[in-house]
Amino acid sequence: MADITYYVALPFLLNEEGELVPGEAQDRQSAHAAIRTAEEMARNHGGAVAFSRTGDPNIGEFADAVVLRAFGTVPSLDEMFG
Repeated sequence: MADITYYVALPFLLNEEGELVPGEAQDRQSAHAAIRTAEEMARNHGGAVAFSRTGDPNIGEFADAVVLRAFGTVPSLDEMFG
């Protein structure tokens, strides 16, 4: 099967200890849609990131995530995808 690219918007919220934690990720059909959704999420949460990931879901192999855009307060890339 050919590789598939997933586009995702992921919000970050502050927990009771004041730490950033990921919220519920939302899949989108395009990079543009993921960026728009992440921007909206950041308005309602501490921050959000739009990213893509390419791979073959049948064998579970994926390339590293590619951050498309980050809004507001988000963890470092190493913390998110390290």
